Amino acid sequence: MPVDPRIERLHRMREQARLGGGQARIDRQHAKGKMTARERVEKLLDPGSFRELDMFVTHRAVGFGVEKQKYLGDSVVTGWGTINGRLVYVFSQDFTVFGGSLSEVHAEKVCKIMDLAMKNGAPVIGLNDSGGARIQEGVVSLAGYAYIFLRNVLASGVIPQISAILGPCAGGAVYSPAMTDFILMTKDTSHMFITGPEVIKAVTREEVTFEELGGAMTHASKSGVAHFAAENEEHCLALIRQLLSYIPQNNLEDPPFVPTADPEDRMDEELITIIPDSPTKAYDMKEVIRRVVDDGQFLEVHEHWAQNIIVGFARLGGFSVGIVAQQPLVLAGVLDINASRKGARFVRFCDAFNIPLVTFVDVPGFLPGVDQEHNGIILNGAKLLWAYCEATVPKVTIITRKAYGGAYDVMSSKHIRGDISYAWPTAEIAVMGPEGAVNIVFRKQIAAAEDPEAERARLVQEYREQFANPYIAAARGYIDDVIEPQETRPRLIEALRMLQNKRDANPPKKHGNIPL
Repeated sequence: MPVDPRIERLHRMREQARLGGGQARIDRQHAKGKMTARERVEKLLDPGSFRELDMFVTHRAVGFGVEKQKYLGDSVVTGWGTINGRLVYVFSQDFTVFGGSLSEVHAEKVCKIMDLAMKNGAPVIGLNDSGGARIQEGVVSLAGYAYIFLRNVLASGVIPQISAILGPCAGGAVYSPAMTDFILMTKDTSHMFITGPEVIKAVTREEVTFEELGGAMTHASKSGVAHFAAENEEHCLALIRQLLSYIPQNNLEDPPFVPTADPEDRMDEELITIIPDSPTKAYDMKEVIRRVVDDGQFLEVHEHWAQNIIVGFARLGGFSVGIVAQQPLVLAGVLDINASRKGARFVRFCDAFNIPLVTFVDVPGFLPGVDQEHNGIILNGAKLLWAYCEATVPKVTIITRKAYGGAYDVMSSKHIRGDISYAWPTAEIAVMGPEGAVNIVFRKQIAAAEDPEAERARLVQEYREQFANPYIAAARGYIDDVIEPQETRPRLIEALRMLQNKRDANPPKKHGNIPL
Protein backbone atom coordinates (compact mmCIF):
# COMPACT_ATOMS: atom_id res chain seq x y z
CA MET A 1 0.00 0.00 0.00
CA PRO A 2 1.49 3.41 -0.97
CA VAL A 3 2.26 5.77 1.90
CA ASP A 4 0.19 8.95 1.97
CA PRO A 5 2.60 11.86 1.33
CA ARG A 6 0.80 13.86 3.99
CA ILE A 7 1.64 11.17 6.55
CA GLU A 8 5.23 11.13 5.29
CA ARG A 9 5.41 14.88 5.80
CA LEU A 10 4.14 14.50 9.37
CA HIS A 11 6.82 11.89 10.10
CA ARG A 12 9.54 14.10 8.63
CA MET A 13 8.42 17.09 10.68
CA ARG A 14 8.33 15.03 13.86
CA GLU A 15 11.84 13.78 13.22
CA GLN A 16 12.99 17.33 12.54
CA ALA A 17 11.40 18.59 15.78
CA ARG A 18 13.06 15.81 17.80
CA LEU A 19 16.48 16.94 16.56
CA GLY A 20 16.06 20.35 18.20
CA GLY A 21 18.98 22.53 17.19
CA GLY A 22 20.64 19.73 15.27
CA GLN A 23 22.99 16.81 15.90
CA ALA A 24 26.11 18.96 16.34
CA ARG A 25 24.50 20.88 19.20
CA ILE A 26 23.15 17.68 20.71
CA ASP A 27 26.70 16.30 20.70
CA ARG A 28 27.94 19.46 22.45
CA GLN A 29 25.24 19.05 25.09
CA HIS A 30 26.31 15.44 25.69
CA ALA A 31 29.98 16.49 25.86
CA LYS A 32 29.11 18.73 28.82
CA GLY A 33 27.64 15.75 30.66
CA LYS A 34 24.10 16.96 30.02
CA MET A 35 21.08 15.27 28.47
CA THR A 36 18.92 16.88 25.83
CA ALA A 37 15.51 18.31 26.70
CA ARG A 38 13.66 15.27 25.38
CA GLU A 39 16.05 12.77 26.94
CA ARG A 40 15.37 14.38 30.33
CA VAL A 41 11.62 14.13 29.88
CA GLU A 42 11.85 10.46 28.86
CA LYS A 43 14.07 9.71 31.87
CA LEU A 44 11.75 11.55 34.27
CA LEU A 45 8.42 10.10 33.19
CA ASP A 46 7.07 6.57 33.11
CA PRO A 47 8.21 4.84 29.88
CA GLY A 48 5.99 5.69 26.91
CA SER A 49 3.73 8.04 28.88
CA PHE A 50 4.88 11.39 27.45
CA ARG A 51 2.48 13.22 25.17
CA GLU A 52 4.06 16.29 23.62
CA LEU A 53 2.18 19.49 22.86
CA ASP A 54 3.11 22.26 20.41
CA MET A 55 5.80 20.24 18.65
CA PHE A 56 5.41 22.32 15.49
CA VAL A 57 5.38 25.80 17.04
CA THR A 58 7.98 28.24 15.69
CA HIS A 59 8.95 31.74 16.78
CA ARG A 60 7.46 34.82 15.14
CA ALA A 61 10.35 37.24 15.61
CA VAL A 62 12.03 39.22 12.85
CA GLY A 63 15.26 41.19 12.86
CA PHE A 64 18.86 40.29 13.69
CA GLY A 65 18.49 37.49 11.12
CA VAL A 66 16.39 35.31 13.45
CA GLU A 67 13.58 35.05 10.89
CA LYS A 68 15.94 32.78 8.93
CA GLN A 69 16.54 30.52 11.96
CA LYS A 70 13.43 28.60 12.87
CA TYR A 71 13.24 25.30 14.73
CA LEU A 72 10.10 23.23 15.21
CA GLY A 73 9.00 23.44 18.83
CA ASP A 74 11.32 26.41 19.42
CA SER A 75 13.42 26.22 22.60
CA VAL A 76 11.20 24.25 24.95
CA VAL A 77 9.56 20.80 24.98
CA THR A 78 6.17 20.68 26.73
CA GLY A 79 3.48 18.12 27.45
CA TRP A 80 2.16 15.68 29.99
CA GLY A 81 2.88 12.17 31.19
CA THR A 82 2.86 10.08 34.33
CA ILE A 83 5.19 9.41 37.26
CA ASN A 84 4.36 6.16 39.03
CA GLY A 85 1.07 6.22 37.12
CA ARG A 86 0.09 9.72 38.32
CA LEU A 87 -0.47 12.63 35.92
CA VAL A 88 2.15 15.39 35.74
CA TYR A 89 2.80 18.27 33.35
CA VAL A 90 6.34 19.07 32.29
CA PHE A 91 8.32 21.63 30.36
CA SER A 92 11.94 21.04 29.42
CA GLN A 93 14.05 23.87 28.04
CA ASP A 94 16.12 22.95 24.99
CA PHE A 95 19.60 24.45 25.15
CA THR A 96 20.33 23.30 21.58
CA VAL A 97 17.85 25.88 20.24
CA PHE A 98 18.96 29.48 20.80
CA GLY A 99 20.61 28.38 24.06
CA GLY A 100 17.22 27.54 25.53
CA SER A 101 16.40 31.24 25.60
CA LEU A 102 12.85 32.29 26.37
CA SER A 103 10.90 33.66 23.42
CA GLU A 104 7.27 34.71 23.09
CA VAL A 105 6.21 31.25 21.90
CA HIS A 106 8.42 29.51 24.49
CA ALA A 107 6.47 31.35 27.20
CA GLU A 108 3.14 30.57 25.54
CA LYS A 109 3.96 26.86 25.51
CA VAL A 110 4.91 26.89 29.21
CA CYS A 111 1.81 28.90 30.15
CA LYS A 112 -0.41 26.46 28.23
CA ILE A 113 0.70 23.45 30.29
CA MET A 114 0.57 25.44 33.54
CA ASP A 115 -3.04 26.37 32.76
CA LEU A 116 -3.85 22.74 32.00
CA ALA A 117 -2.20 21.66 35.25
CA MET A 118 -4.32 24.10 37.25
CA LYS A 119 -7.54 23.00 35.53
CA ASN A 120 -6.77 19.32 36.04
CA GLY A 121 -5.12 19.49 39.47
CA ALA A 122 -1.74 17.96 38.70
CA PRO A 123 1.90 18.93 39.45
CA VAL A 124 4.05 21.03 37.13
CA ILE A 125 7.72 20.12 36.71
CA GLY A 126 10.09 22.56 35.04
CA LEU A 127 13.43 21.31 33.69
CA ASN A 128 15.44 24.51 33.33
CA ASP A 129 18.43 24.89 31.01
CA SER A 130 18.37 28.34 29.47
CA GLY A 131 20.52 31.32 28.65
CA GLY A 132 17.70 33.64 29.74
CA ALA A 133 15.53 36.05 27.77
CA ARG A 134 15.91 35.98 24.00
CA ILE A 135 17.58 39.33 23.37
CA GLN A 136 16.34 39.50 19.77
CA GLU A 137 12.73 39.57 21.00
CA GLY A 138 13.24 42.36 23.52
CA VAL A 139 10.33 43.29 25.76
CA VAL A 140 8.16 40.49 24.30
CA SER A 141 10.50 38.01 25.98
CA LEU A 142 10.28 39.90 29.27
CA ALA A 143 6.49 39.83 29.04
CA GLY A 144 6.70 36.07 28.58
CA TYR A 145 8.58 35.71 31.87
CA ALA A 146 5.97 37.81 33.66
CA TYR A 147 3.13 35.64 32.36
CA ILE A 148 4.92 32.61 33.81
CA PHE A 149 5.64 34.38 37.13
CA LEU A 150 1.96 35.19 37.54
CA ARG A 151 0.99 31.56 37.02
CA ASN A 152 3.62 30.44 39.54
CA VAL A 153 1.96 32.61 42.15
CA LEU A 154 -1.62 31.66 41.30
CA ALA A 155 -0.71 27.96 41.29
CA SER A 156 1.14 28.15 44.62
CA GLY A 157 -0.60 26.09 47.26
CA VAL A 158 -3.00 24.67 44.64
CA ILE A 159 -0.72 22.27 42.73
CA PRO A 160 2.85 21.21 43.52
CA GLN A 161 5.49 23.01 41.46
CA ILE A 162 8.99 21.55 41.14
CA SER A 163 11.98 23.14 39.40
CA ALA A 164 15.10 21.26 38.30
CA ILE A 165 18.03 23.48 37.32
CA LEU A 166 20.03 21.43 34.83
CA GLY A 167 22.16 24.15 33.25
CA PRO A 168 22.32 27.94 33.42
CA CYS A 169 19.46 29.91 35.00
CA ALA A 170 20.28 33.60 35.23
CA GLY A 171 18.78 37.06 35.53
CA GLY A 172 15.00 37.30 35.69
CA ALA A 173 14.73 33.59 34.84
CA VAL A 174 15.61 32.66 38.42
CA TYR A 175 12.40 34.10 39.84
CA SER A 176 10.12 31.44 38.41
CA PRO A 177 11.99 28.56 40.14
CA ALA A 178 12.24 30.70 43.30
CA MET A 179 8.45 30.83 43.52
CA THR A 180 8.00 27.08 43.08
CA ASP A 181 7.88 24.61 45.97
CA PHE A 182 11.18 22.79 45.46
CA ILE A 183 14.38 23.55 43.56
CA LEU A 184 16.81 20.79 42.61
CA MET A 185 20.25 21.50 41.14
CA THR A 186 22.97 19.29 39.69
CA LYS A 187 26.55 19.54 40.90
CA ASP A 188 29.03 21.05 38.42
CA THR A 189 26.54 21.50 35.55
CA SER A 190 23.89 23.90 36.89
CA HIS A 191 24.12 27.54 37.98
CA MET A 192 21.69 30.16 39.28
CA PHE A 193 22.39 33.85 39.79
CA ILE A 194 20.88 37.28 39.21
CA THR A 195 24.11 38.71 37.78
CA GLY A 196 27.02 36.64 36.49
CA PRO A 197 30.70 36.69 37.46
CA GLU A 198 31.62 39.17 34.71
CA VAL A 199 29.06 41.77 35.79
CA ILE A 200 30.01 41.34 39.44
CA LYS A 201 33.68 41.87 38.60
CA ALA A 202 32.88 45.01 36.60
CA VAL A 203 30.67 46.53 39.29
CA THR A 204 32.22 45.42 42.60
CA ARG A 205 35.70 44.23 41.54
CA GLU A 206 34.96 40.86 43.16
CA GLU A 207 36.29 37.81 41.32
CA VAL A 208 34.22 34.66 41.61
CA THR A 209 33.73 31.50 39.56
CA PHE A 210 30.36 30.32 38.23
CA GLU A 211 30.40 27.43 40.70
CA GLU A 212 31.30 29.60 43.70
CA LEU A 213 28.69 32.18 42.79
CA GLY A 214 25.72 30.05 41.89
CA GLY A 215 26.59 26.35 41.82
CA ALA A 216 24.50 23.57 43.33
CA MET A 217 26.40 23.31 46.63
CA THR A 218 26.57 27.10 47.00
CA HIS A 219 22.79 27.33 46.85
CA ALA A 220 22.24 24.11 48.80
CA SER A 221 24.54 25.08 51.71
CA LYS A 222 24.93 28.88 51.77
CA SER A 223 21.89 30.65 50.32
CA GLY A 224 19.27 27.96 50.89
CA VAL A 225 17.90 28.57 47.38
CA ALA A 226 18.29 24.90 46.39
CA HIS A 227 16.48 22.20 48.36
CA PHE A 228 18.46 19.35 46.80
CA ALA A 229 21.96 19.10 45.27
CA ALA A 230 22.00 16.07 42.97
CA GLU A 231 25.14 14.24 41.91
CA ASN A 232 24.11 14.30 38.24
CA GLU A 233 21.04 14.63 36.04
CA GLU A 234 19.93 11.00 36.47
CA HIS A 235 20.07 11.44 40.26
CA CYS A 236 18.16 14.71 40.01
CA LEU A 237 15.33 13.21 37.97
CA ALA A 238 15.13 10.20 40.32
CA LEU A 239 14.85 12.61 43.28
CA ILE A 240 11.87 14.32 41.63
CA ARG A 241 10.11 10.97 41.27
CA GLN A 242 10.87 10.15 44.91
CA LEU A 243 9.72 13.58 46.12
CA LEU A 244 6.40 13.32 44.30
CA SER A 245 5.69 9.96 45.96
CA TYR A 246 5.04 11.81 49.24
CA ILE A 247 2.92 14.63 47.78
CA PRO A 248 -0.73 14.75 46.64
CA GLN A 249 -1.69 15.82 43.13
CA ASN A 250 -3.29 19.04 44.42
CA ASN A 251 -4.54 20.84 47.50
CA LEU A 252 -7.87 18.98 47.52
CA GLU A 253 -6.34 15.50 47.69
CA ASP A 254 -4.69 13.53 50.46
CA PRO A 255 -1.08 12.37 50.01
CA PRO A 256 -0.57 8.90 48.54
CA PHE A 257 -0.89 6.00 50.98
CA VAL A 258 1.82 3.35 50.54
CA PRO A 259 1.31 0.10 52.50
CA THR A 260 4.35 -1.06 54.44
CA ALA A 261 5.56 -4.37 55.81
CA ASP A 262 7.16 -2.49 58.72
CA PRO A 263 4.96 -3.42 61.74
CA GLU A 264 2.96 -0.50 63.10
CA ASP A 265 3.50 -1.74 66.66
CA ARG A 266 7.26 -2.11 66.23
CA MET A 267 9.22 -1.07 69.32
CA ASP A 268 12.83 0.06 69.11
CA GLU A 269 14.80 -0.60 72.30
CA GLU A 270 17.76 1.44 71.00
CA LEU A 271 15.75 4.62 71.57
CA ILE A 272 15.81 4.01 75.33
CA THR A 273 19.49 4.94 75.56
CA ILE A 274 19.79 7.40 72.67
CA ILE A 275 19.50 10.48 74.92
CA PRO A 276 22.87 10.98 76.71
CA ASP A 277 22.98 11.23 80.50
CA SER A 278 24.64 14.63 80.23
CA PRO A 279 22.17 17.38 79.21
CA THR A 280 24.95 19.13 77.26
CA LYS A 281 25.97 16.09 75.22
CA ALA A 282 24.71 15.85 71.63
CA TYR A 283 23.07 12.96 69.79
CA ASP A 284 21.87 12.50 66.21
CA MET A 285 18.16 13.30 65.81
CA LYS A 286 18.22 11.74 62.32
CA GLU A 287 18.86 8.41 64.02
CA VAL A 288 15.71 8.92 66.11
CA ILE A 289 13.71 9.69 62.94
CA ARG A 290 15.04 6.70 61.02
CA ARG A 291 14.22 4.34 63.89
CA VAL A 292 10.63 5.56 64.05
CA VAL A 293 9.49 5.91 60.40
CA ASP A 294 8.49 3.16 57.96
CA ASP A 295 11.48 1.10 56.84
CA GLY A 296 13.89 3.80 58.05
CA GLN A 297 13.22 5.81 54.86
CA PHE A 298 13.56 9.60 55.26
CA LEU A 299 13.81 12.03 52.34
CA GLU A 300 15.58 15.04 53.81
CA VAL A 301 14.89 18.48 52.34
CA HIS A 302 17.52 21.24 52.58
CA GLU A 303 20.02 18.71 53.94
CA HIS A 304 23.02 21.04 53.64
CA TRP A 305 21.51 24.35 54.82
CA ALA A 306 20.60 25.43 58.35
CA GLN A 307 21.54 21.99 59.62
CA ASN A 308 20.49 22.80 63.19
CA ILE A 309 16.95 22.01 62.03
CA ILE A 310 15.91 18.93 60.05
CA VAL A 311 12.96 18.85 57.63
CA GLY A 312 11.84 16.17 55.24
CA PHE A 313 9.31 13.52 54.25
CA ALA A 314 8.70 10.02 55.57
CA ARG A 315 5.85 7.59 56.16
CA LEU A 316 4.28 6.30 59.32
CA GLY A 317 2.02 3.29 58.92
CA GLY A 318 1.91 4.05 55.19
CA PHE A 319 0.78 7.66 55.67
CA SER A 320 2.95 10.43 54.26
CA VAL A 321 4.17 12.90 56.92
CA GLY A 322 6.32 15.98 57.02
CA ILE A 323 8.93 15.86 59.75
CA VAL A 324 10.47 18.88 61.49
CA ALA A 325 13.13 18.28 64.14
CA GLN A 326 15.99 19.92 65.94
CA GLN A 327 19.48 18.54 65.33
CA PRO A 328 21.44 18.61 68.62
CA LEU A 329 24.65 17.83 66.70
CA VAL A 330 24.61 21.32 65.09
CA LEU A 331 24.57 24.43 67.31
CA ALA A 332 22.87 22.28 69.96
CA GLY A 333 19.69 22.45 67.86
CA VAL A 334 19.18 26.14 68.58
CA LEU A 335 16.77 28.14 66.40
CA ASP A 336 18.42 30.90 64.36
CA ILE A 337 17.40 32.98 61.35
CA ASN A 338 18.05 30.37 58.69
CA ALA A 339 16.59 27.48 60.69
CA SER A 340 13.41 29.49 61.26
CA ARG A 341 13.06 30.29 57.55
CA LYS A 342 13.77 26.69 56.55
CA GLY A 343 11.25 25.28 59.01
CA ALA A 344 8.55 27.84 58.20
CA ARG A 345 8.68 27.25 54.45
CA PHE A 346 8.45 23.49 54.92
CA VAL A 347 5.60 23.67 57.43
CA ARG A 348 3.59 25.91 55.10
CA PHE A 349 4.13 23.54 52.16
CA CYS A 350 2.90 20.56 54.20
CA ASP A 351 -0.12 22.51 55.41
CA ALA A 352 -0.99 23.63 51.87
CA PHE A 353 -0.98 20.03 50.64
CA ASN A 354 -2.64 18.21 53.54
CA ILE A 355 0.50 16.48 54.78
CA PRO A 356 0.42 15.87 58.57
CA LEU A 357 3.30 17.31 60.60
CA VAL A 358 5.36 15.34 63.10
CA THR A 359 7.70 17.51 65.18
CA PHE A 360 10.61 16.23 67.28
CA VAL A 361 11.67 18.86 69.80
CA ASP A 362 15.04 19.32 71.48
CA VAL A 363 15.48 23.08 71.44
CA PRO A 364 17.50 25.15 73.93
CA GLY A 365 16.04 28.41 72.59
CA PHE A 366 16.82 31.04 69.98
CA LEU A 367 20.42 31.83 69.09
CA PRO A 368 21.65 34.95 70.94
CA GLY A 369 23.98 37.47 69.34
CA VAL A 370 24.27 40.94 67.83
CA ASP A 371 24.43 39.53 64.30
CA GLN A 372 21.22 37.58 64.79
CA GLU A 373 19.38 40.55 66.27
CA HIS A 374 20.55 43.00 63.61
CA ASN A 375 19.64 40.60 60.81
CA GLY A 376 16.12 40.09 62.11
CA ILE A 377 15.87 37.01 64.32
CA ILE A 378 12.65 38.52 65.70
CA LEU A 379 10.93 38.65 62.31
CA ASN A 380 12.45 35.42 61.07
CA GLY A 381 11.70 33.48 64.23
CA ALA A 382 8.13 34.75 63.94
CA LYS A 383 7.88 33.10 60.50
CA LEU A 384 8.19 29.64 62.03
CA LEU A 385 5.74 30.55 64.79
CA TRP A 386 3.32 31.90 62.19
CA ALA A 387 3.59 28.78 60.04
CA TYR A 388 2.77 26.43 62.92
CA CYS A 389 -0.07 28.65 64.16
CA GLU A 390 -1.58 28.85 60.69
CA ALA A 391 -1.32 25.13 59.91
CA THR A 392 -4.56 23.16 60.18
CA VAL A 393 -3.22 19.72 59.23
CA PRO A 394 -2.80 17.09 61.98
CA LYS A 395 0.14 18.09 64.20
CA VAL A 396 1.81 15.62 66.55
CA THR A 397 4.75 16.66 68.70
CA ILE A 398 7.38 14.61 70.56
CA ILE A 399 9.60 16.44 73.07
CA THR A 400 12.71 14.28 73.43
CA ARG A 401 14.79 16.54 75.67
CA LYS A 402 14.98 20.35 75.93
CA ALA A 403 12.06 22.64 75.22
CA TYR A 404 13.09 26.00 76.63
CA GLY A 405 11.59 29.46 76.48
CA GLY A 406 9.75 30.88 73.48
CA ALA A 407 11.21 28.10 71.33
CA TYR A 408 9.01 25.64 73.28
CA ASP A 409 5.95 27.63 72.21
CA VAL A 410 7.07 27.85 68.60
CA MET A 411 7.75 24.16 68.04
CA SER A 412 4.16 23.01 67.51
CA SER A 413 3.19 23.29 71.16
CA LYS A 414 -0.31 22.60 72.43
CA HIS A 415 -0.86 26.32 72.84
CA ILE A 416 -0.65 27.00 69.08
CA ARG A 417 -3.09 24.26 68.06
CA GLY A 418 -0.78 21.28 68.28
CA ASP A 419 -3.17 18.31 68.36
CA ILE A 420 -1.19 15.76 70.34
CA SER A 421 1.91 16.47 72.43
CA TYR A 422 3.98 13.63 73.78
CA ALA A 423 7.14 13.82 75.87
CA TRP A 424 9.82 11.32 76.68
CA PRO A 425 10.76 11.00 80.38
CA THR A 426 14.00 12.82 79.45
CA ALA A 427 12.07 15.97 78.45
CA GLU A 428 12.96 19.27 80.11
CA ILE A 429 10.26 21.94 79.71
CA ALA A 430 11.06 25.29 81.28
CA VAL A 431 11.50 29.01 80.66
CA MET A 432 15.25 28.48 80.38
CA GLY A 433 18.02 26.04 81.25
CA PRO A 434 18.91 25.42 84.92
CA GLU A 435 22.18 27.40 84.87
CA GLY A 436 20.63 30.51 83.33
CA ALA A 437 17.58 30.37 85.59
CA VAL A 438 19.62 29.99 88.77
CA ASN A 439 21.99 32.82 87.83
CA ILE A 440 18.99 35.16 87.42
CA VAL A 441 16.64 34.07 90.19
CA PHE A 442 19.24 33.35 92.89
CA ARG A 443 22.05 35.76 92.00
CA LYS A 444 21.91 37.57 95.38
CA GLN A 445 21.71 34.31 97.31
CA ILE A 446 24.72 32.93 95.42
CA ALA A 447 26.73 36.12 95.90
CA ALA A 448 26.08 36.05 99.67
CA ALA A 449 27.03 32.39 100.12
CA GLU A 450 30.31 31.36 101.74
CA ASP A 451 31.06 29.16 98.73
CA PRO A 452 29.23 30.73 95.75
CA GLU A 453 30.17 27.96 93.32
CA ALA A 454 28.98 25.21 95.65
CA GLU A 455 25.75 27.10 96.28
CA ARG A 456 25.23 27.62 92.53
CA ALA A 457 25.81 23.89 91.90
CA ARG A 458 23.31 22.97 94.64
CA LEU A 459 20.66 25.31 93.28
CA VAL A 460 21.19 24.11 89.68
CA GLN A 461 20.72 20.52 90.80
CA GLU A 462 17.62 21.47 92.77
CA TYR A 463 16.20 23.36 89.76
CA ARG A 464 16.99 20.46 87.45
CA GLU A 465 15.18 17.97 89.70
CA GLN A 466 12.17 20.24 90.01
CA PHE A 467 11.79 21.59 86.46
CA ALA A 468 13.91 19.46 84.10
CA ASN A 469 11.14 16.93 83.58
CA PRO A 470 7.86 16.74 81.69
CA TYR A 471 5.50 16.29 84.63
CA ILE A 472 4.67 19.91 85.49
CA ALA A 473 3.56 20.47 81.90
CA ALA A 474 1.72 17.14 81.93
CA ALA A 475 -0.07 18.11 85.16
CA ARG A 476 -1.55 21.11 83.32
CA GLY A 477 -2.48 19.08 80.23
CA TYR A 478 0.12 20.82 78.08
CA ILE A 479 1.60 17.37 77.45
CA ASP A 480 -0.98 14.71 76.59
CA ASP A 481 1.16 11.80 77.74
CA VAL A 482 4.67 10.93 78.82
CA ILE A 483 5.69 7.93 76.75
CA GLU A 484 8.60 5.53 76.72
CA PRO A 485 11.02 6.24 73.87
CA GLN A 486 10.75 2.75 72.37
CA GLU A 487 6.97 3.12 71.88
CA THR A 488 7.28 6.31 69.85
CA ARG A 489 6.47 4.70 66.49
CA PRO A 490 3.20 2.98 67.50
CA ARG A 491 2.04 6.01 69.48
CA LEU A 492 2.65 8.33 66.53
CA ILE A 493 0.80 6.04 64.13
CA GLU A 494 -2.14 5.74 66.54
CA ALA A 495 -2.31 9.52 66.88
CA LEU A 496 -2.18 10.08 63.13
CA ARG A 497 -4.97 7.53 62.56
CA MET A 498 -7.07 9.23 65.22
CA LEU A 499 -6.51 12.61 63.52
CA GLN A 500 -7.21 11.32 60.02
CA ASN A 501 -10.54 13.16 59.74
CA LYS A 502 -9.47 16.30 61.61
CA ARG A 503 -11.37 19.46 60.71
CA ASP A 504 -9.98 22.88 61.52
CA ALA A 505 -10.04 26.22 59.74
CA ASN A 506 -8.69 29.74 59.97
CA PRO A 507 -10.94 32.83 60.05
CA PRO A 508 -12.18 34.00 56.63
CA LYS A 509 -9.79 36.56 55.15
CA LYS A 510 -8.02 37.41 51.93
CA HIS A 511 -4.68 36.41 53.47
CA GLY A 512 -2.66 37.14 56.56
CA ASN A 513 0.37 39.44 56.66
CA ILE A 514 3.18 37.00 57.47
CA PRO A 515 6.32 38.76 58.79
CA LEU A 516 8.37 38.38 55.61
